[in-house]
Amino acid sequence: MRPLRLFATLTGVPALLGARSARSAGSTRSASSSDSLSGAGGTAPAPDRPRTRVPVRAWAELLRVSALFTVPGDALAGAAATGRRPDRGTALAVGASLCLYEAGMALNDWADRDEDAIDRPHRPIPSGRIAPGAALAAAGVLTAAGLTLAARAGRPALAVASGLAATVWAYDLHLKHTKAGPAAMAAARALDLLLGATATATGAGAGAAERGGAVGRPVSGTRPGVGRTGPRPGRTGSGPGRNAVPVATTVHPARAATPYGTARATRAALPAALLLGAHTYAVTAVSRNEAQGGSTAAPLAALAATMALGAAVVRELRGEQGPPRLSVPSGAGKFLRPPAATDRLLLTTFAGAYLRTAAPPLLHAALNPSPPLTQRAVGGGIRAMIPLQAALAARGGAPLSGLAVMGLVPLARKLARKVSLT
Repeated sequence: MRPLRLFATLTGVPALLGARSARSAGSTRSASSSDSLSGAGGTAPAPDRPRTRVPVRAWAELLRVSALFTVPGDALAGAAATGRRPDRGTALAVGASLCLYEAGMALNDWADRDEDAIDRPHRPIPSGRIAPGAALAAAGVLTAAGLTLAARAGRPALAVASGLAATVWAYDLHLKHTKAGPAAMAAARALDLLLGATATATGAGAGAAERGGAVGRPVSGTRPGVGRTGPRPGRTGSGPGRNAVPVATTVHPARAATPYGTARATRAALPAALLLGAHTYAVTAVSRNEAQGGSTAAPLAALAATMALGAAVVRELRGEQGPPRLSVPSGAGKFLRPPAATDRLLLTTFAGAYLRTAAPPLLHAALNPSPPLTQRAVGGGIRAMIPLQAALAARGGAPLSGLAVMGLVPLARKLARKVSLT
């Protein structure tokens, strides 16, 4: 055995046998060692994975992806306020809103990078995970994408989206730290809802025009044979036009493509836009002190505004709400039916969810205005936008849209545990 052992020692067999035994005993350790050896001489180069890996979490924090679920409800509530079901124009408005919202988030952190370096050094830009130039470029690209999608929905929608984009950039670059900051943010949310209303109305009118609808008829005049079986009061005899009703009482869907139709849709959605804007104003006023805390007046005022808004949403309006919701022939339009008892029940439920989400954190922040509780109140106010949008959709006679919006609540809550809303 000694000659054999001497031969093995001279030929290096023990090293080979030892390597094999090591691989058989610990395959994981051997695999990691073999993967790390490359190049001449078997030297291990510096790891390059962190350099090539996309900082997904950093971008998720920069863009506040957990707050994205508060955006689609704006367009759906705006569509409901016009008396029409969501359509292609509504989808384009949702896409444009998402892009412009994310552009505002990226621009916000770019503009506040020096302030965040002191108050929030963990944010993506001050921590060095995202370069300032990359955040600014993302804001520009997202803004261009949002305006492009809005242009696909029509010129009126592009006009509203342009105003929304200008408001977002003005807020982030200058107005945020002024007294006009909360008003600017409220205007941005209101414009976002009006964008959904305008895009939906324009899309409905364009679709009706393609089906052969009459676009651009005068507001005055009559349409024969609609909803009346006898002569009009004050007229006698028979003939064309004797059994007609004014066009203004049965607005044709094709008129939504005309300036008159767009203006009518905007006016119909204005009350809902003002309610959403008022909530945004209150939450933004609280957020101005979320880093330092110490303000009791802002949470108290926001709490009072929340209670008033909840009461205003559930209050049943008397008379006509928005455009006429009359029955029309199949294919001639997508008007909604008048609100039913189930709609009012859903409206009350959604409004209760809104108060339950927004009010308790605001009360806690008012009792103890510390930075953590103030930030929690801001996060609750942001999440409360979802049930508020659902309530506004049900208030406009679109309970299914309200239920769809409420379906985003668990998703937003789950993602908010991983990525902060503020």
